[in-house]
Amino acid sequence: MQQDSQELQTRYSLMTETPVEKLVCKMAVPTIITMMITAFYNMADTYFVGKIGTSATAAVGISFSLMSIIQAIGFFFGHGSGNYISRMLGAQKTDDAEKMAAIGFFSSIILGAIISIIGILALQPFTLFLGATNTILPHATAYLTYILIGVPFMTSSLTLNNQLRFQGRAVYGMVGMVSGALVNIILDPIFIFIFHMGVGGAGFATMLSQIASWIILLLGAGKEGNINIRYRNFKLQWRYYREIIRGGLPSLCRQGLASVAVACMNHAAGIYGDAAIAAMSIVNRTANFAGSALIGFGQGFQPVCGFNYGAKLYNRVKKAFWFCLKVSTIVFFILGILGWFFAPHIIALFRNDLEVIHIGTLALRLQCLTFSLLGWITLCNMMLQTIGKAAKASILAMGRQGLFFLPALFILASTFGLLGVQLSQPVADLATFILGIPLGLSVLKEMKEEST
Repeated sequence: MQQDSQELQTRYSLMTETPVEKLVCKMAVPTIITMMITAFYNMADTYFVGKIGTSATAAVGISFSLMSIIQAIGFFFGHGSGNYISRMLGAQKTDDAEKMAAIGFFSSIILGAIISIIGILALQPFTLFLGATNTILPHATAYLTYILIGVPFMTSSLTLNNQLRFQGRAVYGMVGMVSGALVNIILDPIFIFIFHMGVGGAGFATMLSQIASWIILLLGAGKEGNINIRYRNFKLQWRYYREIIRGGLPSLCRQGLASVAVACMNHAAGIYGDAAIAAMSIVNRTANFAGSALIGFGQGFQPVCGFNYGAKLYNRVKKAFWFCLKVSTIVFFILGILGWFFAPHIIALFRNDLEVIHIGTLALRLQCLTFSLLGWITLCNMMLQTIGKAAKASILAMGRQGLFFLPALFILASTFGLLGVQLSQPVADLATFILGIPLGLSVLKEMKEEST
C-alpha cells in the first residue's frame, strides 16, 4: 500500500513539474498509437470485405452507426470517470479515484449488455433503421450479429482504456487496444476467406479481438501503481454519476450524434445506390483514421490538463493547450494537401469500382479543405470536457455531427443532390470551428484571470 502511495506521489510530481511540451508528447505517443491502430483495424474490415463486393463494403459502412453508439457509451463512462479520476489524483484523493473507477467500469458493462440484448432481438428493423437497403441487409445483419454480442466487452474496454489514460498510464491502454487490433487483422482474412464466413467472418473476428483487448486491459489495470478495479467499490451513488455526466456528456453527445449522422448520411446516399453508401463509408473511415491521430494527440493533452487544473496550475494548462494547437494545425494542413492529391488512390485501395472512386474522391477532397480546422475544434472540446465545463463542451461536441451537420445534410442534399451529401461534412466543420472560437477563448481567459 505504501509502495502504491509512493508511486502515485511520483506520478503527481511528474505531471505537475515536467515541461508541458515534453510531458504532452510523452503522454501522446501511446495514445496516438492506440487510436491509429484502433482506426486501422476498423479500416481492415472495410479493406477485406471490399474484396467481396460493393454491397458488402456498404454493409460495414452501415455498422459505423452502431460503432458510434458503442463508442458513445464507452467514452461517456471512460471520459466521465477518467476526468474525475485525473482531477482527484491531482488533488491527491486516491480513495475517491478508486470508487469512480469501479463505478464507471461496471456501469459500462451493464449498459452494454442491455444494448446487446435489445439489438439482437430487433436485429433486422434496427439494421434497416441504420440505412441498409434490401441488397445490403443480408450482409449487414451477418456482420452486426457478432458485433452486438461483443458490445459489453467493447464499452467496458473503452472505459478502462480511458481510465488508464487519464491516470497518465496510457501505455497499458495501448498494449490492450493494439493487441486486440492485431488479433482482428490476423483473424479477418482467416474467417472471411478460409472459413468462407463472408461479412459475418469480419464481425466474428472483431468480436474476438474486442474480448482479447478486454482481458489484457483488465490485467493492465491490476498492475502496481494503477487504480485497481474492485467490485466492492461499485456503489450506485448519485454524486459519482453526477461527475460522470459532467465529464462524459460531451462525449455522449458527440458520439451519439455521430451515430445519428451516419445513419442519416446512409439514407441520403442510399438514394443514389449502394456505390454511394460504399463511397461515403470509405471516406468516413479514411477521415476517421486521420482524425484518430489528432484525437490520440489530444488524449495526451487531457491528463496533463486534468492533473494541472486539479492542482490549480492554470498556466501549465494554457501552455499545453497552445502547444498542442500549433502542432495539430500544421500536421493537419499537410495531411489535407496529401489527401487532396491522393484521394482517388485512397478510395481505390478499398474498393476498385469506378463509380465508388468517382463519388468518394470528391467527398474526400472536400473534407480535406477543412482538415486544418479540426485541431481547434478537437482540443477546445477536450479542454472544456476535462476541466468540467460540461455545458460548453456539450454544445461544441454537438456542433460537428448534430447542430450543423444534420441541417447541412438535409438542406444541401435536397438542393444539390449527391453533391450536397458530399458537401455536408466540410460545411459543418467550418460552422463548428466558428462556434468553438468564443467557447474556447472564454475559458482560456478565465484561467488567465485565476492565475494572476
